[in-house]
Amino acid sequence: MSPALSTSSIPKHIKRILLKISGESLGEEGGGVAPAVVAQVAAQIARVQRLGVEVAVVVGGGNLLRGAEFAKLGTNRATADPLGMLATAINALAMQDALERASVETRAACAVEMKTMMEPYIRRRVIRHLEKGRVVILAGGTGNPYFTTDTAAALRATELGVDAIFKATKVDGVYTADPAKDPQATKFKQISFQEALARDLRVMDRTAFTLCMENRMPIMVFDMFVEGNMERAVRGDDIGTWVV
Repeated sequence: MSPALSTSSIPKHIKRILLKISGESLGEEGGGVAPAVVAQVAAQIARVQRLGVEVAVVVGGGNLLRGAEFAKLGTNRATADPLGMLATAINALAMQDALERASVETRAACAVEMKTMMEPYIRRRVIRHLEKGRVVILAGGTGNPYFTTDTAAALRATELGVDAIFKATKVDGVYTADPAKDPQATKFKQISFQEALARDLRVMDRTAFTLCMENRMPIMVFDMFVEGNMERAVRGDDIGTWVV
């Protein structure tokens, strides 16, 4: 960590967060949705929600389908990317069900119209759900092609006025290099947006990361798959990496 880096941008009292979780994190090897994994994630969200923290969730769809893979084969992005949006909707419904089975009142909202299965994304309505203590699962990305679910997370976090984005991964923070490939890699406890960009650490895609930087939106990168880690991160325990 840079010794000159201020901690003033780290939220001291977190009341509302946006959890960004990739589709790959919810899947089994080879793809699909793993019910046990979804239930594990739901249990972590439930623990945080019971602390009185308002939680919105943006889910990816990479465990089921990636529009970018179709685009590589020549499919127009305006057609390919909506395929990925539909995949996020499947994950959102699975997560909604797991949360409700964990006794958490939940709503699913989609950026593209899917009125027989979930609500449309309407900012004021989602904020009202959060204020009432409901977890809101946000599907469909931004509703537009050419934008990732990372960008959707950055956009929704800004719109909904959250205190921070919690980016769930299978790595316990941001490292100087890929720790799976470089045994000398060291973890940052805290890093600035500028340094992360200069080091090309790819915490999120560049569009999403720039949006967070411009709106002073802190990002907590942590390992979601250690029991209790999400609650520890919300409480301010020394885990993960803050990007501020």
